[in-house]
Amino acid sequence: MIYAKAPTTIAQQIARLQQRGMVIRNVPLAEKYLSHISYYRLAGYWWPMFADKETHEFKPNSIFEDAVALYNFDHELRMLLFDMIEKIEISLRTKMIYHLSHEHDPWWFQNTELFENTQQLVQTLAKLQEEVDRSKDLFMKAHKRKYKEDKRFPPAWKSLEMTSLGGLSRLYGNLKHTVQSKDIIAEELGAVNHTYLPSWLQSITQIRNFCAHHGRLWNKNLPGSPKLLSPPPHPWVHNVPRQTDKLYMHLCLIKYLINIIQPPNEFTNRLDELFKKYPNVDPDALGMKPNWQQEPLWQYAPTH
Repeated sequence: MIYAKAPTTIAQQIARLQQRGMVIRNVPLAEKYLSHISYYRLAGYWWPMFADKETHEFKPNSIFEDAVALYNFDHELRMLLFDMIEKIEISLRTKMIYHLSHEHDPWWFQNTELFENTQQLVQTLAKLQEEVDRSKDLFMKAHKRKYKEDKRFPPAWKSLEMTSLGGLSRLYGNLKHTVQSKDIIAEELGAVNHTYLPSWLQSITQIRNFCAHHGRLWNKNLPGSPKLLSPPPHPWVHNVPRQTDKLYMHLCLIKYLINIIQPPNEFTNRLDELFKKYPNVDPDALGMKPNWQQEPLWQYAPTH
């Protein structure tokens, strides 16, 4: 089959939605939304409203403004998670720089003997080189000017400031298990040893990328299944999620790490307030457990 549909105007998009049974209470406002948010981006939020996924006929009482509310909820959720994940990224970067530079040397990340997969390391370093070359940071410009004869990467405490959470995750996961710092970092982040932390970092990197690229998290089936400790050394959940493809499992991992990195924190309150702000959002679409706020993990508020 060849795709032959022509582009539609905003007026045609609204007429199509109404013909299929969607209620639009404020047409001028709907026109404004569709002029700033594409039809197919919003479609992800009204997709569950379809009575028939083939004909795209809507269920009774499917309301355009409800889809917009879900879109706004998702936006605010991404902003909240981006804030939390930034703290995890900075902590991981700090620990990798500190422990590995002391165990080995400031150029440990170039030492192929420390890594399982040399080809993967080469790919990671190629991306890091691009970031270092592109950097306009004053400390990086000063280093290049002062040490122009030194053809190595700048030391870890400079170079790794240029890499992403994904790059850090790949470096950490690729370290050989005989590298002592791999277990030390995992233990300091509450993961006991290197067995669990790589999958946690992959999970959180995935969420971070959705946030950075404005991807939908609400009602999303996420790939991958992070390995879980049973039980972990810090407060966790009694009602362990079985749906690892829903966001709640990943939220729990983020909260677990944030409780270690930044105690106390407002993650529980901010997430709870977000659900209260958007009462039409079904928490089950994110895999949230009933009374999740009462779980030890989400109540954990150390004073030190």
